[in-house]
Amino acid sequence: MMTQEKENRAEQQAKAQYESIKEMVEALHEAENNDDDDKREKAIEAIQQDPLSVQVRSGWHNVGEAGENAEYEILLCWGGSACRIIGELDEHNQPDSAIIQYQDWFTSWTDYNDVDDEILLDYARQFYFGE
Repeated sequence: MMTQEKENRAEQQAKAQYESIKEMVEALHEAENNDDDDKREKAIEAIQQDPLSVQVRSGWHNVGEAGENAEYEILLCWGGSACRIIGELDEHNQPDSAIIQYQDWFTSWTDYNDVDDEILLDYARQFYFGE
């Protein structure tokens, strides 16, 4: 019973985070469609200030060689209910995929699937993942 309650609470957090992301991306698209540079900059700033952290990690490489960024994580919230976006980076350090996940204490990360992948990608592409 308690695990199901945690799962529901964490899933609700993922839904709320996604809805917030959707609103921010829609504001960005509206500014771009109206050629409004001021609103576009504000929309980008809102997105970039939203997460708790943005991290990358490298893939497998030979010992002694420098690794290239291969994956990213955008941590949206942490604690009793945690939520993040993860994905792979292309050769230009741009997000190539985006998955939103949620978890609660002592539970595994679970994909939240009720999303538009393009909205998540548009959100993730507002961050710089290079050096």
